Amino acid sequence: MRERELRLALVCYGGVSLAVYMHGVTKEIWKLLRASRAARDGQPNGLSDSERVYYDMFGEVRRARLKLSVLVDIVAGSSAGGINAVFLSHAITTGQDFDCLTRLWLESADIDKLLDPAAAPATRFSKLYAEPIAWMANRRYQDLLAKVAPETRGEIRAKLSRLIRSRWFTPPFSGLSFTNALLRAFRRMADAPAGPPLLPPGLPFDLFVTVTDFPGHPERLRLHSPPEVIETEHRLTIGFHDSGNRLGRNLGAVPELALAARATASIPGGFPPFRLAEMDEALMVEPFDWPAREAFIARHFPTLDSEGRSADSITLIDGGVLDNAPFRAAIGALRNRPSNREVDRRFLFIDPTPGQSFFRIGPDAHDGTPGYLTTLFRSLSDIPREQPIRDNLEALHALSRRIRRLNYAREGMRPAVESAIDRAFGHTILLSRQTPGRLRRLRSEAHQVAARESGFIYPAYGQLKLSGVVEMIAELIIDLGRHGARMGGSSRVRDALWRHLRQFRVTQVEAPPAALADASPYVLFLRAFDIGFRVRRMRAVIRALSAIAAEMPDGSERETLEAVKLDLYALLTPFIQRYTPGFYGPEVAAAAALAHDNAAAALDAVSHALQLQSLDEATDARFVDVLSRLPTETRRQALIAYLGFPFFDVATLPLHQEDGLDEAEEIKIDRIAPNDSHFLRPGDATLRGVQFASFGAFFARSYRENDYLWGRLHAAERLIDIVFSTLPEEDRPPAAVSDRLKARLCGEILDAEEPKLKTVGSLIAELKQALGARLRGDEPSYPQPVHTPVPETTTAI
Repeated sequence: MRERELRLALVCYGGVSLAVYMHGVTKEIWKLLRASRAARDGQPNGLSDSERVYYDMFGEVRRARLKLSVLVDIVAGSSAGGINAVFLSHAITTGQDFDCLTRLWLESADIDKLLDPAAAPATRFSKLYAEPIAWMANRRYQDLLAKVAPETRGEIRAKLSRLIRSRWFTPPFSGLSFTNALLRAFRRMADAPAGPPLLPPGLPFDLFVTVTDFPGHPERLRLHSPPEVIETEHRLTIGFHDSGNRLGRNLGAVPELALAARATASIPGGFPPFRLAEMDEALMVEPFDWPAREAFIARHFPTLDSEGRSADSITLIDGGVLDNAPFRAAIGALRNRPSNREVDRRFLFIDPTPGQSFFRIGPDAHDGTPGYLTTLFRSLSDIPREQPIRDNLEALHALSRRIRRLNYAREGMRPAVESAIDRAFGHTILLSRQTPGRLRRLRSEAHQVAARESGFIYPAYGQLKLSGVVEMIAELIIDLGRHGARMGGSSRVRDALWRHLRQFRVTQVEAPPAALADASPYVLFLRAFDIGFRVRRMRAVIRALSAIAAEMPDGSERETLEAVKLDLYALLTPFIQRYTPGFYGPEVAAAAALAHDNAAAALDAVSHALQLQSLDEATDARFVDVLSRLPTETRRQALIAYLGFPFFDVATLPLHQEDGLDEAEEIKIDRIAPNDSHFLRPGDATLRGVQFASFGAFFARSYRENDYLWGRLHAAERLIDIVFSTLPEEDRPPAAVSDRLKARLCGEILDAEEPKLKTVGSLIAELKQALGARLRGDEPSYPQPVHTPVPETTTAI
């Protein structure tokens, strides 16, 4: 039985009121994660509705001799998607209930609840003159109302009236009420029964939420002439990291998470910009501890002191203004990601309105020339917000192409490396059982042979490897010592480290004879700090064993080989833990804070904490023990991969050093969007929140119930497809099995939601009828949707 992890990096787009749809999607993802944990542990008790079907789906996967776990370890969100990203991340890392948030979305995401009491019309007669002015100014409102379902038309007209007659030239929605609602949601999650976190110990979790820094902050750019310039940057990402260490998971304090959710969704013109005073006021009503408030502010707003500003001046608006599809931070989080099993890495993004724009103003001329307001508004807001994600996808595709080239290069080198190892050691020594002492001697000799045979390439390789190790240490020291919070602090640390290394001749790259290696500053430095080489070497052994296993028939030998691979992955864990700042104690942080003045002390502190040579000894002993369980020829192949790794590394390090990826497989990209789902009804005719410039779901509970239900149904259909796509094509269940699981999922969701969703009973009845047709093998007849999808010329409110 092979073991594999399907790791999802989840990206949640903005979408205004379609946040309700995205809640349905993220809820279904949460249910898949719960079922995955239950399947991994063999504990189906306590699963509800669709979770039971996902549990059976994992059973279908196991029929293909694959034990699959699904994990979400990276989440990025913007605007409405940022709110869902925050809540899902909190549920994953704490094990708290996510189901309890549905009531929040259905009840609180309503115009009447969002309106600021001070902005709402005082009486039903307030600003009555505004209504006819609005209707006369833009008759398209009447066209939109004509497309609204008759049973909700009165409710929507009344709420539109209150919105139009609310206070003008100030945001109509209350930021404080929004913040209080977020804090109440976190309280509700904490009060509900909780389970264990939905991540294994040791696997870090990263959350990124985009906001727009309205006043902007200075960024120092280094040039040749002038030496540096200062520019104002408005893009800002609020990041949360949970190292998953043995002390327990901690993504961030609730006020920090609520701050990120509130700020990222500060829709310009809808909500007032976020200010810290608002959070302080909200915490007086919904109290939560915030012990690291000042540290949080210093980490995300490091230039306040140098600008002479106080924290009270922080002003944040909607993250979707400049970054509505936050792939960049999620891609960066892939570096040095630990894995103790085979990994199938996916980027999964939720796009509630593919191909549609949120805001459009004014009719264009008959010849297609945009009008004055159209040009102005789209240039300032719409076009920057709605840029396609081609650049992000190209970056991921380029990463996958580099991984493919790397694998091709390894395969091409393999015969030559095997020949070199046989010449150096002879065929018989690799067939015999090893001891830790012999393994260390062979390893040293293999490195000498690789250095000698690579000739003039070796110094370049050595410099490249050295620079990578120094950069890793520099990033660690900058993080631990919080040098990034000071203008130019990062550069000062790097300069101090390189001065120290040049002073002690560490930069004089050489491959001395084995007898003199202990006297080489370069070799001693790598022994003390080079985590990456050790990790890459062990992964090379695992790849070699995976290639052997792929050619084996099922049986006891393959079972043994898969068990050995898991043990080798376990040997990687302590090395990879040393990449993360959470591994290091306060003594290292104290030395790191002074690294710009005393680089030697900082390096000594890091080296003492790493203890790599002691770890090497323990790893060698365990590695020898694991290899002894392999058949003779398989053991020989593993040793060739291990001892031959310096040859491979000399040739391939330039291909992947900048990526820093431990997951050496191609990265695939999946999407969940209405247009991708057709099992019960064509998905592009399902959502109602797209109306009124994507504010539609704020105007009627029935709209919210409709979109939430479709979010669950669309996600369920797509998640089945995504999970089955992890299997080789020849091992995937037939379409009939997939359709049967989808039908069961839809049935469970409809049965679970029918008692709770009081305004969409007719929709549920229609969907059950379509589901029955599916189960009978008939083609379902799709009822006419109750609204027409809004064209791209939607008028903004």
